[in-house]
Amino acid sequence: MRLIGRALAASVLGALLLAAAPSPTGDLRGFTTESAKAQREWEARFRAIPSPDSLRGYMRRLSARPHHVGSPYDRDNAEWLLAKFQSFGLEARIEMFDVLFPTPKERVVELVAPTTFRAKLQEPPVPGDPTSSQQAEQLPTYNAYSIDGDVTAPLVYVNFGVPADYERLERLGVSVKGAIVIARYFGSWRGIKPKVAAEHGAVGCIIYSDPREDGYTHGDVYPQGPWRPRDGVQRGSVMDMPLYPGDPLTPGVGATKDAKRLPVSEAPTITKIPVLPISYGDAQPLLAALRGPVAPAEWRGGLGITYHVGPGPAKLHLRVKSDWSLKTLYDVIARIPGAVAPDEWVIRGNHHDAWVNGAEDPISGLVPLLEEARGYGQLLKQGWKPRRTIIYAAWDGEEPALLGSTEWVEAHADELAAKGVAYLNSDTNNRGYLDVGGSHSLEAFINDVARDIEDPETKLTAWKRAQLHAIADASSSELRQEARQRADLRIDALGSGSDFTPFLQHIGVATLNLGFGGEGGGGIYHSIYDDFKWYTTFDDTSFVYGRALAQTVGTAVLRLADAEVVPYQFTAFGETVGRYVKEVEKLLQEKQDTVRERRRRVHRDGRPPRAVGRARAGRAAAVSELRAARQRGGRAQSRGGALRAGLRESTGQRRRRAREAGGAGAERHAAPERAGAHERHRSAAAPLVPSPDLCAGILHGLRRQDAPRRARGDRAEKLVGSRAADRVYRASADRAHQRGRPGGGAAREARALGHG
Repeated sequence: MRLIGRALAASVLGALLLAAAPSPTGDLRGFTTESAKAQREWEARFRAIPSPDSLRGYMRRLSARPHHVGSPYDRDNAEWLLAKFQSFGLEARIEMFDVLFPTPKERVVELVAPTTFRAKLQEPPVPGDPTSSQQAEQLPTYNAYSIDGDVTAPLVYVNFGVPADYERLERLGVSVKGAIVIARYFGSWRGIKPKVAAEHGAVGCIIYSDPREDGYTHGDVYPQGPWRPRDGVQRGSVMDMPLYPGDPLTPGVGATKDAKRLPVSEAPTITKIPVLPISYGDAQPLLAALRGPVAPAEWRGGLGITYHVGPGPAKLHLRVKSDWSLKTLYDVIARIPGAVAPDEWVIRGNHHDAWVNGAEDPISGLVPLLEEARGYGQLLKQGWKPRRTIIYAAWDGEEPALLGSTEWVEAHADELAAKGVAYLNSDTNNRGYLDVGGSHSLEAFINDVARDIEDPETKLTAWKRAQLHAIADASSSELRQEARQRADLRIDALGSGSDFTPFLQHIGVATLNLGFGGEGGGGIYHSIYDDFKWYTTFDDTSFVYGRALAQTVGTAVLRLADAEVVPYQFTAFGETVGRYVKEVEKLLQEKQDTVRERRRRVHRDGRPPRAVGRARAGRAAAVSELRAARQRGGRAQSRGGALRAGLRESTGQRRRRAREAGGAGAERHAAPERAGAHERHRSAAAPLVPSPDLCAGILHGLRRQDAPRRARGDRAEKLVGSRAADRVYRASADRAHQRGRPGGGAAREARALGHG
């Protein structure tokens, strides 16, 4: 409640400041003509500094050994990063937090009927790849925050393991109650799979990588090609991050040494059933042992078998036991004090921990951050001083649960609420197009930045290349026309799944998430093969897109830090909410049509007594609810109607107030007295209306019900899926996936609904 009250107060103040904001007239948003000229000179100097050779050297050093949370090289990397920031001339320090991070002690997956087979649960070294043989330092293949358990039960195949898949199983007459389910990666963030399985009565969960998604069906496997080999396994967290990210034992407060902690047995974000990931090499004998109905066509993967759903005769034994001790995080924080407004903060971050060596995830996003910091150090020597304070952060513990960023935000919540202007995040970086998601109050701003960045391959601007890609990739003539004619390219709404989550979702700071991608592809995500050898052979081999990312984000930070008026623009935000309203209405109509069609089939074909009983119970509950609503308020407005009415009113309010605040481009936040204009000021125009992220959550919740039917190729894992509610964690994943993974994208399988 304290944060909500603070957000509302900030919104009211923001509205007043918008009305009082000056209107600079230069060619840069937030700058006068005179100051814009000087700013462009500083930016040009900065963009000449980042070097591909430096990026390569940083990556070679940082990915040389496994560096997961709690490992010796994780701390060593943090100390090296600290020394680097200081050598660039920046103030820097390490902030430490103690968090729960379980690591495996026992793992067993074995088929006990009708034949026997014991899964290897091991990724073998690859000849010619020196770091793949560092087995003594590698985390075993496992899913973090799986509860301990030892179960033996029939096996059932559940496709992606999302709610719609269980509805399909029910129509096939198959129940998972008392069974162990096996689900394939993709289709949702991995943490959704055991959660939904437990809700349907399953006692265990196996998640495997099918070659249809990121294996040999796409091309040669590693080391001959970039795709996942037979024994490659995707590690990752299965914590219930839609509930809350960060340390499971200290929700809402920084995990300092003296923080009050929950008992592990009371932590609500730990799974309810044991979970383990396996390779498609280990999965094939398990799936081949299943009988029962043949899997629907869209459930069949790329293995050379007939996919059955079960249950039986396959019976599986699953055992998981972990070390549940606390581990120390090392967040590296660098700072350049502001010369005019030191209490207004522009924050830039990328994480430094990995599941194993992590060249692509996260080092490909971290090394541009280092070059940005080096560039600022050189500008400082030439006399440049930022107007606002710049903070650079190399977060620890992102992979398990957004740990380092969340604990830092919780520890500094009051300061961030008062001082945060914007947060700019990256995570991974690949070859291809500039991809941006974030707060729509920064949409016009980041479009302007992209127009000043050169694409290293085409020599067009990054903006122009992204526009051409949007035109070519448009799914309808309307979207194609919009990409051609709209002044700015749309940016995606963020869900969750990366370190922007606590800034955007918890504190309300305006946020951007940036990276290049879309031209690569591969299947090494969260495996031992994500290393320097793979990245320099199959991805941004010359590091020119690493340089482009440093130029892009570095320019954006520089411009936000130096602007006389923070360059927010709220009309794009109001327009975005209006589009959400139409999407919600459309999805509601589709759901209603689907229900009506099912009823027609039931009346035509009949249905089992059990279904009739459920329907009667549902109708009785609906009647009771309707009567209660009439008694309470006198209006029995349907949920769908209430949603439509509320959102329409919200949209009108937002558009009106955005126009009043400055119309076509003057909606800016001035703020001498307001140190820190952030995302809560998006709602300055209408502080009591649903945010776009809430609307996105509603949309995702509806879409998630229909996931397999509506989006077979949905790459869901770094948000998103949604860095939230179940949905808010997958939107980011889709976008992250678009930066270098299967099917023309899929840079990270999800975070579709959480992180990983």
